[in-house]
Amino acid sequence: MVTDTAYIARRLQLLGDWDAALAVLAPDADPELRAEIAFERWMFLWAGHDEAEQAVAALDQDSPTAHLLRARLAYSRLLFNRGPRPDDRAAAEAGYRDAICDGDDSTRAWAEFHWGCLLDNIDGNADAAVPHFETALEYSVKHADAALESIAIRHLAAHHEPAERIRMLRRSLNLRAALAARPYVAAAQATLASELAEDDPERAELIEIYLAAAEEMQIPWLLGGRTGSTEDDFED
Repeated sequence: MVTDTAYIARRLQLLGDWDAALAVLAPDADPELRAEIAFERWMFLWAGHDEAEQAVAALDQDSPTAHLLRARLAYSRLLFNRGPRPDDRAAAEAGYRDAICDGDDSTRAWAEFHWGCLLDNIDGNADAAVPHFETALEYSVKHADAALESIAIRHLAAHHEPAERIRMLRRSLNLRAALAARPYVAAAQATLASELAEDDPERAELIEIYLAAAEEMQIPWLLGGRTGSTEDDFED
């Protein structure tokens, strides 16, 4: 029998059952894991923001993980327009800079990606965002980080011609499927569907599949709570 609660929590996280993942964690479990899961629940469900903020506050505030998660919380409030604070834009950029300065290669690559999202989705400066996405992609390919590659190519796909864009989005979906990351798979299906022609049978099939998954996981922005958006607009 598996008794490692961190392992069990990770598996539940992949299934999109964040409440169960948090509930199963031992009281002395890795606080970074708890903060990561709490934050991801907020990003997908728009629920538990205060719990996520508390979990991040419980970390060593000088750690790269704390820098990155604080920045992402600030960014999420701006993107969702849910309780944005006057300093959120500055706080997000500062957090990404600090994570790049203090983190290891992996943390720096993820921070580069999220900084690109800030520039793209909040500032509307896609040209400035692209180099950040490209830096993240370069790292992901070199180090076989499928999760980072899947999301970096999703954002870079928008800057390619339709045929290449579809190819990149399919690779993004396939990478997530290989990771068995159910909520991310559903989001990738939604993104790919949005790029296909309305009369394409694959589009209808993808919509049917991702809506069923989103209904079970109760992901509001995949169910129409935020029309036309997908996870990749803001997520890792």
